[in-house]
Amino acid sequence: MFTHIDHVAISVKDREKSIKFYEENFGFKKYYEHNVPNMPEIEKVVYLKLGSTVLEFEHWNTERKNSGYHFCIISDDFDDDYNRLIANGVKLLQVPHLPEPRVASEKSWQRTLFQGPDGETIEIRG
Repeated sequence: MFTHIDHVAISVKDREKSIKFYEENFGFKKYYEHNVPNMPEIEKVVYLKLGSTVLEFEHWNTERKNSGYHFCIISDDFDDDYNRLIANGVKLLQVPHLPEPRVASEKSWQRTLFQGPDGETIEIRG
């Protein structure tokens, strides 16, 4: 039986820019970087961690588009995190709103969408 998703991969144009963006704005920390044998179109693969959540950055030498998906990060202080992201100039895609809760503990949660440096959509809930 499957137990959980190990990581989510994002194609990036500038891995150092993406690492800095996720470390400074969301608290992720880089913990591993490597080359990919027999795939010269990928310059490096980098892993960042936030708690038990892992993001993989695939630094491609060719143009890749991030579309058709998003990932969600839970905040324990939605208003503070939202205001900090706005102050840091992170691109807002959707203003905060109250979505329909999936479970009772989400009843007063807010939701908003931001955009990462490579076009990826980042949902914030809390």
